[in-house]
Amino acid sequence: EDITYFSKNRVLTLGSITNFPNIIYIVAFDRFRVENALNEEGISGREYLEKILQIAIDLPPIPYPILSAQLTTAIENALQSIDKVGPFDSQAWPDIFMEIIRPLIKTMRDVRRYAANIHLTVDSFDGEVALNDVLALEAVRLFLPDVFKLLYLSTDALTTTEDPFLNDRRFNSVLKAKIEKIIDVAGDNSYIVRDMICRLFPAARRHIDNYIYGEDQKKEWLRKRRVAHEDILNFYLERVTGDQFKAFLHAEKAMLFLDNRVLLDNYLRSLDANEIIDVISSLEIYEDQFTDKHVEPASIVLLNIMYELPNNYKSLFDLGVRHKVRRVVYRLIRSLRNPDPIERAVKSILPEVKTLSAKYELISLVGHKENIGHKLISQEASRQIELEWVHEVKIATVEDLLKEPKLLRILLYAKKSLLEGGELLEISDNNQFTLAVLKSSQSEVLSQSMDSRFVQKGTRLAWDSLIELYGNEDLLIKRIDQAKDLASADNKEIIELAEKYKNGWRPED
Repeated sequence: EDITYFSKNRVLTLGSITNFPNIIYIVAFDRFRVENALNEEGISGREYLEKILQIAIDLPPIPYPILSAQLTTAIENALQSIDKVGPFDSQAWPDIFMEIIRPLIKTMRDVRRYAANIHLTVDSFDGEVALNDVLALEAVRLFLPDVFKLLYLSTDALTTTEDPFLNDRRFNSVLKAKIEKIIDVAGDNSYIVRDMICRLFPAARRHIDNYIYGEDQKKEWLRKRRVAHEDILNFYLERVTGDQFKAFLHAEKAMLFLDNRVLLDNYLRSLDANEIIDVISSLEIYEDQFTDKHVEPASIVLLNIMYELPNNYKSLFDLGVRHKVRRVVYRLIRSLRNPDPIERAVKSILPEVKTLSAKYELISLVGHKENIGHKLISQEASRQIELEWVHEVKIATVEDLLKEPKLLRILLYAKKSLLEGGELLEISDNNQFTLAVLKSSQSEVLSQSMDSRFVQKGTRLAWDSLIELYGNEDLLIKRIDQAKDLASADNKEIIELAEKYKNGWRPED
């Protein structure tokens, strides 16, 4: 007789060349897959198979407990040789294993495929993604590829938390539709995908069962390397470290030096200047880990580096360097909780801060100034520290003041404070000093029309504040006229802008 071999896609008849005496052919296969492969129009694959096989022995499926034990062993063996497997949540693991991974594993072949894939994937992440999440998503990637493909297109829906101040129904309905599509694509496995979303992407639960997670929760997800945070999910999907995630990794390392001025300063300065800004912002994620020993050294370093960084606005809504540093310094100092230790810390920090401008940032931050101060110390202590700072400004030499990045602001505030006590602040008529004051009054303004993504930049002077500093506009104009004749080419733009204001020009908005 002809001997017939079959695979998933074809049947190959080799004929009598394999018809040897005393030889029995044993074929191991998955009956249902082979029957489906042999099905043709008008021909039953099952009936065709019965003609080929003379004796059929059905092997029983592997018992559920045995396959589960084999899977667990395979996972342990696959991870055994990896140095950094990532954060592991032993409390969450049983649910992830039983609700997501185990239902997708049907055979020992599935076990072997899964084990081989998780070894390569976990090793490639070098511990930067939570192990629970990787193990779950690798099962989905292997056995539910259509679902996994949609994850790339749905990162916003999976990671966007509830924002009580921005209740955009249209946007939320778009996100919900993406989640529903992921579940629908899973078909008979939709219950597994629902569990996957609930376990791995808690922000998306609001589209399924009305569990609400806020923005604050994202800090914890990022620290724990959960794919629930968009930076971690993108890293998992794209295998590329994004700028924000890279900044977080640097901030994580900076936390190790937060109690040492020299090491922290050296580490921050070893980074690119634009990177430093994002790293400082990322330190906010660790707010709940700030301790007493961090407050003084970290605040000194951040205040001293504040005005050395480029103030490049990344978008129309970017807060800028000064605000980002203030936010972190505020959280550091606030961690001391009580006014007395905060007052002692401020008095220790101030002498170590290099510029009057940066000192003003700290004093205004902890004090009682309206709309700026957070009232972290007593009003009496705040006033005393301010007076000492004002005296520093008053006795500062022109050479010292020329080094100040926010010259107009500190002069104006010192002048107001002195006037309250019946004193005057002398404003030097030095031409270089006048140019420095003009430069410090300059600001960049970003604007954007409603129907365009283009961000327009413009430059303005704080003309009213300049008039207030010099006492009247005539004196201000006189000082500008004196300085412009000696101004170098580097000061050409600021002089031209001052001339426009002199001649009556004012911005439209």
